[in-house]
Amino acid sequence: MGTLGWRSRAAIAVLSVAASIGTTALAVPVQARSAPAGPVSTAPASGTPQLAPSGSVEQVRQLVQCGGTMYAVGSFTEIKQGQTTYRVNNVFSFSATSPYKVTGWFPSVNGKVNTIAFNGGNCADAYIGGTFTSIGGTTVSDIAEIDTTTGAVVHGFGTQANGEVDTIASYNNHLLVGGHFKSINQSSADPYMASLNPANGQDDGFVHLNISGNYQYPGVGPNNTNVYNQQLSHGGTLDLVEGDFTSVGGLARQQIFMLDLSGPAATVTGWSSPEWDGSQGNLPGGYPYQCATKEPFYIKGASWSPDDSTVYIATNGFHPWNQPTSGPRTGLCDAAAAFPATQTEVTHLWINYTGCDSLYSTAADTSTAYFGGHERWSMNPDGCNFPGPGAVSAPGMEGLSPATGSLTYNPTRGRGLGADDMQLTSGGLWIASDNDKNTAMCGGKGNHAGICFFPYPST
Repeated sequence: MGTLGWRSRAAIAVLSVAASIGTTALAVPVQARSAPAGPVSTAPASGTPQLAPSGSVEQVRQLVQCGGTMYAVGSFTEIKQGQTTYRVNNVFSFSATSPYKVTGWFPSVNGKVNTIAFNGGNCADAYIGGTFTSIGGTTVSDIAEIDTTTGAVVHGFGTQANGEVDTIASYNNHLLVGGHFKSINQSSADPYMASLNPANGQDDGFVHLNISGNYQYPGVGPNNTNVYNQQLSHGGTLDLVEGDFTSVGGLARQQIFMLDLSGPAATVTGWSSPEWDGSQGNLPGGYPYQCATKEPFYIKGASWSPDDSTVYIATNGFHPWNQPTSGPRTGLCDAAAAFPATQTEVTHLWINYTGCDSLYSTAADTSTAYFGGHERWSMNPDGCNFPGPGAVSAPGMEGLSPATGSLTYNPTRGRGLGADDMQLTSGGLWIASDNDKNTAMCGGKGNHAGICFFPYPST
C-alpha cells in the first residue's frame, strides 16, 4: 500500500509495540509453508476469469484451491474470460495455473454462496454454505455437498440449516461450520458453530461451545449472534474464529477466539486481548474496544504467520464510538494489526491505520502481511476520510512488514465494495472482490473484476 519513508511522528503513532502478557501456553511454531518467501509480484497474472459487466453489483466471496482447480463462490450471474461470457449461478471453477481455463462446471445454486470447502484432499465433492434453497432443482437450505463433476447435490449429506451459513473449514474428518443458524441438520445442540460428519452432515459433537451474546453499548445498532469467518493454522491444530458473540465455551470472548483442535474435542484457548474483548474496560482506564455504533462487529478477517507465531487481523468499524474522528487514531477500528499467538491475554505488536476505511481480509507469507479492503490509504493514524501527515495512497490492498507493520508492498487495486477474501497458495496471492462501480483494476491492470492473482516471481 505505498512506499516506505514515513515521517517519524507518523511512524511512532502507527506502530505501537507492546509485550504480550504472561509467558505460559505458547503457541508451538511450525515449519513455514513450502511456498516462496515472498513478496508476490506487483503485476497480476493475465487471463484469469473475471465478473462480466451485468448492470448490477456482483461479488466473489471466496476462492479455494483443491488439486489443480480453483473454486469461486459468491453472488454472481456471469463470468467472462477473453471474449467468452459464461452464464453461471454463484459457483464455478477454473484451472489454478495459466491459462486459467474455465472448466465448465456451473452448479445451479439459486442464492448467495459464502463459502466452499473440501474434506482433506478429496476434491471429488465440495461443501458449500450460504443463503440458498435450491441446487439444480433439488431443495436444500443453506448447506449442501455437491459433486465437482456434475454439480449435483450429493444425497446422504444433510442439507438443512435454519439460518445463513458463512464459513466451512475441514479438520481431521470434521467439517467446522459457522453462521447465523441455531439448528443444523435436525440438531440444535451447537448453535452458530457446529462440527459435522462429512459423510452425513450430522453434528458429531467435536465442537460444543455454547456460543451466545451480542454487542451492547450506547447507541449500538442491531447485531445478532453469529460466527462469520475462520482460519486454520498452518500446523493444522488451531482455528481462529471471528463473529458476533460475548461468551464462547464458558469464557468471555468478543470479536475473535482461538480454538485448540488437537484434543478429543475442540477447546477455547486462553488467547484473547483487552483491546477487543473489554476485559480491562473502556477508556480512560482501559481500551477503546468498541467501534462505531453501525459496525459493532469489526474483526472481519485474520491470518497466521507461516510459523503460526503471529496473528494478523483486518478490521472495519470506522472509529471508536466514544471518541471523535479528529485527532490521532487509537483502538483497532479500520486497521491492520499484529498480535502474538501466545495462548494467553496479549496486546498488539503493531497497528497500521487506514484513516477510517475498512479492511476485510488478510494473508501472510514470510516477507509480507497482506491486507485487502476498500481503503484509500495506509499509515494514516492522523486522518479520518482524508490523508493525514505521513499517509500513503494505497487503494484496495496493502502489504506490510511482519516485523514493524510498515508499508513495503503497494500494487494498488480497484476499491469497489472491498477485497472480501485473500488466499495464499504456493503459486501466489488470490484476491476475491467485486465489480462495484465497474471496478476491474488490479495492480494497475484492467480485466480483473472480482478475481485477481498476484503470482510469486519465477525463481
